[in-house]
Amino acid sequence: MFITLHEKRFRFCTIYMNSSICRLPTYFNSSQPAYVIMSSRPSKSALRFGQVVIGPPGSGKTTYCQGMLEFLSQLGRKGIVVNLDPANEGLPYSCAVDISELVTLDDVMDGLKLGPNGGLIYCMEYLEANLDWLEAKLQHHQDCYVLFDCPGQVELYTHHNSVKNIFAQLSKWNFRLTSVHLVDSHYCADPAKFISVLCTSLSTMLHIELPHVNVLSKMDLIEQYGKLAFNLDFFTEVLDLSYLVEHLASDPFFKKFHQLNKKLAEVIQDYSLVSFVPLDVQDKESMMQVLRTVDKANGYCFGDLEERNLQAMMSAAVGADFKFSTALGVQERYVDANEKTVEDEVMDL
Repeated sequence: MFITLHEKRFRFCTIYMNSSICRLPTYFNSSQPAYVIMSSRPSKSALRFGQVVIGPPGSGKTTYCQGMLEFLSQLGRKGIVVNLDPANEGLPYSCAVDISELVTLDDVMDGLKLGPNGGLIYCMEYLEANLDWLEAKLQHHQDCYVLFDCPGQVELYTHHNSVKNIFAQLSKWNFRLTSVHLVDSHYCADPAKFISVLCTSLSTMLHIELPHVNVLSKMDLIEQYGKLAFNLDFFTEVLDLSYLVEHLASDPFFKKFHQLNKKLAEVIQDYSLVSFVPLDVQDKESMMQVLRTVDKANGYCFGDLEERNLQAMMSAAVGADFKFSTALGVQERYVDANEKTVEDEVMDL
């Protein structure tokens, strides 16, 4: 508890006690100086780690949370899921905190006559205005690794501020979070969609302002809608995009947009921030690779919450993670070997 005094004849004494604020009127002579009666702040709480799982609709956020929760339990790490998606019904996991107890999308749409996009934005603004509810819920899970299952509206992460402010407040509550941005892997088979995904990922990284991990989800379906134009490591490491732009120009429809695509690719490469980690939720090695990347991003691997291998910690500190072998193994597993060149496939089409 600590008390501050305001310099006025009719003064107010502001008392902070157990996260609640009381303003009490006190009377002093104007000649008397203002003294701080008590100045002992609450002890700093322990660090808490977690992930905020974001991404476009249908990218597999809820499935990822379910799979990651089970994977963490197998590793002996105590975890919980916090559902922050007011449109998420029929959850496949048992969540410790559910935003539907505070607000639901259906109620907002019916009561305010809003569409689904406007309703989701209102729900996030409502949560931002009632963060004390979220804080009280999280107080019961101090020793847990937290997975935040977030809504699937892209605008919330590219230019709207409510979700960003919620994440910032979580950081003030001693949460060390990593943003896990899920994207469907089959977009790699379409160069135009992949460039769009890169722009969205870059915009999200710059707006959210958290340690960020981009994930290509559903790797087992990567070639469901077409063959890859290049090896998988070209897409995971986001190599020279000029080759992708030239490949895109071979399509008569996109040929007239060649300069636009070229400039977008230059913006992405000038920032040089976007890369991807391939993920198949049903594959343990893939889940471990994602978890290691996330733990390195939020600093969990350097803590003392569980036993750690010294060699793994040193490799994380140095940062010498060569992903070529990982991408090559994933490609051999999920991408069909094709002896035809890209030009041959264009001729076939």
